[in-house]
Amino acid sequence: MKTKNIRNFSIIAHIDHGKSTLADRLISECNAVEARQMSSQIMDTMDIEKERGITIKAQSVRLEYELGGEKYVLNLIDTPGHVDFSYEVSRSLASCEGAILVVDASQGVQAQTIANVYIALQHNLEIIPVLNKIDLPAADPQRVKDEIEHVIGLDCSSAIEVSAKTGVGIKELLEAIIIRIPAPKTDDDAPLKALIYDSWFDNYLGALALARLYDGVLKKGDEVYIMGSENRHEVLDLMYPNPLAPTKTRELSSGEVGIVVMGLKNVADVQVGDTITLFKKRAAAPVGGFEKAKPFVFAGIYPVQTDKFEDLRDALDKLSLNDSSLSYEPETSLALGFGFRVGFLGLLHMEVVKERLEREFDLDLIATAPTVTYAVYLTDGSCVRIHSPSELPAPNFIERIEEPYVRATIITPSEFLGNLISLLNLRRGIQTKMDYITPERVLLEYDVPTNEIIMDFYDKLKSCTKGYASFDYEPIDYRRGDLVKLDIRVAGEAVDALSIIVPASKAESKGRDLVKAMKEIVPRQLFEVAIQASIGNKIIARENVRAMGKNVTAKCYGGDITRKRKLLEKQKEGKKRMKAIGKVNLPSEAFLSVLKID
Repeated sequence: MKTKNIRNFSIIAHIDHGKSTLADRLISECNAVEARQMSSQIMDTMDIEKERGITIKAQSVRLEYELGGEKYVLNLIDTPGHVDFSYEVSRSLASCEGAILVVDASQGVQAQTIANVYIALQHNLEIIPVLNKIDLPAADPQRVKDEIEHVIGLDCSSAIEVSAKTGVGIKELLEAIIIRIPAPKTDDDAPLKALIYDSWFDNYLGALALARLYDGVLKKGDEVYIMGSENRHEVLDLMYPNPLAPTKTRELSSGEVGIVVMGLKNVADVQVGDTITLFKKRAAAPVGGFEKAKPFVFAGIYPVQTDKFEDLRDALDKLSLNDSSLSYEPETSLALGFGFRVGFLGLLHMEVVKERLEREFDLDLIATAPTVTYAVYLTDGSCVRIHSPSELPAPNFIERIEEPYVRATIITPSEFLGNLISLLNLRRGIQTKMDYITPERVLLEYDVPTNEIIMDFYDKLKSCTKGYASFDYEPIDYRRGDLVKLDIRVAGEAVDALSIIVPASKAESKGRDLVKAMKEIVPRQLFEVAIQASIGNKIIARENVRAMGKNVTAKCYGGDITRKRKLLEKQKEGKKRMKAIGKVNLPSEAFLSVLKID
């Protein structure tokens, strides 16, 4: 295929604005999948995606379309819309020349719409605004065009109005893609340079790399060199991506996208962002401009059965190939045994990864409360970064603690503005911008401590705005905070997996809520169990789980009262001894109770 007839583009949008439906419509219009095999959300290959109705993994497909007597190849990448998967979006856009910006014609511009456009602008892509769902009774295309021009600054005079559901405007969109998105700038004669922008593990073919060729030609049987891992391999097969069955090919030319099969058993050999070149005729430098994802939220993940630790390591190895934003390292906990400290891009990402590990690898897991990275400045002038409260040094060694902040962008109907500002003030937010997009809709920008949004902020935001507000965030900097470590003690022993770092002003109320929640979960023992919240050695809250009783005087009938008293005293002594040496096994729900406190 001639390079001038290739178009590489992504679909970007907010959640539920119709990306996957539009991708389905483009696939059926180009006959890439037969009508009898077509299904809704065909690009979403995971059960969890279809169940939740969200895209988690960016997917690619090669489409062929004829216009003006010439055949064109369109490489489409369908990207996720949720803020937690923005790394998938940036990774996909790094390998494109254009982007289709899909905006719901009834809902208008949302927070993630803005975030995704900025990523596309950073990569200097040609952006085609598309108004979807014009068949809805509430659709108002002109209002939404004005919003895009006002909020984002994109010219919408040539925006395309489509209905992915009914097929209206799809042909016009395909023509616009061919006319407006530039062809890749490549050189067939230059040394091979291909960017790995996705990878996954196949049980039959091994680790597969999805690559975009910038220069040169790649043929089946070539000996290639992976520049990052510095390994050489033979190309066993080449395929064009397709949601049902990839199409085999003998070679890939510059500008094209294809799957490279090298029969790799070691998942570490194909890292996303690495560059493939020919072993004998190497490129001078790898493809640049590709950043590794920075974890945003950390949590401990432990197997319920301790002998499954190696299975969990193997599962994380395989999953990290499919989800390159995942980072993890082994850690141990006195309460939970051996496990891993895993870095995620957000709370939904954490939820999805845990569910995928349990489903795809048949594991039973416990996840601890999520935390963020803190910068701790010590009295000797040094600075340490901690991901877990258990790593926090003793208070007498700490000069100050700095916590990460995010810039939160929220778009909400103006009637919920009061509720939203109250919520943000409660979460220590600092307002930086407030802009009325229309008289009915407001754009807010706040600087908020990351720790305040990783627990249940999104749920509270949706509750106080009846589900109408949209939310997006990006990390900005570290700022000094008055923070303390809150420990939970069960029967006098601190449970390291339940420790959290909280603002000093909220420590007492958090401690009270936590011990109250724990009291309902800790099973009753034969002795009284004290559940305490403490800061250092100072106890700030306490609840008692009553001992299970046994009627030791039941066998006494008649006789002297002193006989009964002796039995009760004996029981009392036994309970005291039990309390001194008794151990309490905590159920897994106890570790999740931290997530549920407000």
